Amino acid sequence: MPSHGSRANHCRVTDSLKGFPEAITVAFPDAAVQTCIVHLLRHSLNVCAWKDRKAVAADLRLIYGAPTAALAAAELDAFEEKWAGQYASIALAWRWAWQEVIPFFAFAPAICKIIYTTNDIESLNRVTRKSIKTRGSFPTKQAATTLIYLAIRNFEKGGRNVREWFAVRNQFAIMFDEHFNA
Repeated sequence: MPSHGSRANHCRVTDSLKGFPEAITVAFPDAAVQTCIVHLLRHSLNVCAWKDRKAVAADLRLIYGAPTAALAAAELDAFEEKWAGQYASIALAWRWAWQEVIPFFAFAPAICKIIYTTNDIESLNRVTRKSIKTRGSFPTKQAATTLIYLAIRNFEKGGRNVREWFAVRNQFAIMFDEHFNA
């Protein structure tokens, strides 16, 4: 686990699409690539029988809710031991993605709450696409930029996680000073 002063220069969260981690590493060699925990959970629960979902989800929460990567690995071992008979593919999927899961544990809990999923990013992208799509064409580049800016501002006003982003922004500024303030 990297220490506070030696963290990778960037942290990128992907949604488990094939090739993303490799492409990011090629473009940003110092980046820590993290998979979207929510996408990994959804994948895991998709192979569960409905009657086992709550129990499996609670046991998976022990993994991604662990305070360190070492404790998370121990929880993954316990999960595998408990569920290997019924859902061996779940532990296998988590182990396959483990190198993209563990960067998550290098951050403070407040930051982890923000970066464990790409859902907010996907939501913002949807809002931006929707605002552009309804217009068709733009008379100038500035008109398109203004519309995107206004869509983002409107999203921030109603965004449920925006307050949490404000809460961790100072932590990001300290951790990634040269990149955050660029």
